[in-house]
Amino acid sequence: MSLVRLLLLLLAAIFLALGLILPIIRLERLYFFTETPSLVELVAALFQTGDTGLALLVGLFSIVFPIVKLTGLAIQLSGRVDEVGLFRRAMPHLSKWSMMDVMLVAIVIFAAKTSGLAVAVSQPGLWFYAASTVIAGLLPSLARIGREVDGGTN
Repeated sequence: MSLVRLLLLLLAAIFLALGLILPIIRLERLYFFTETPSLVELVAALFQTGDTGLALLVGLFSIVFPIVKLTGLAIQLSGRVDEVGLFRRAMPHLSKWSMMDVMLVAIVIFAAKTSGLAVAVSQPGLWFYAASTVIAGLLPSLARIGREVDGGTN
């Protein structure tokens, strides 16, 4: 695995962790109440309020899915793809869904802004999360380019 791809994978993992724990949105209601939840806090709040199905859906696509995808990318970039055929078959399908979670958060921000019930402003967690998603989306292409440059040995 080349140093650049390894550093990008590490950066994507760090950005994902920051995106999960830093606030992703600031909601201001009636100028008195301000909330800045992280993605993990949002999923926990959904569980606590009884929205178990939605919490599972958001948790799966926004937390579990990106972690599985980064794990698959690490295996793919290590050159051990043949050892884990599941990831080799799953990676093209995982790549198709890579921006869905960011779009979901963007729709929530848009809905809050247009409803007039709250002022919603994106926070650093959203940007770290989006950056992780973009890097994870680029890494498979970089892996293919690396194999072609190395003559298929990578």
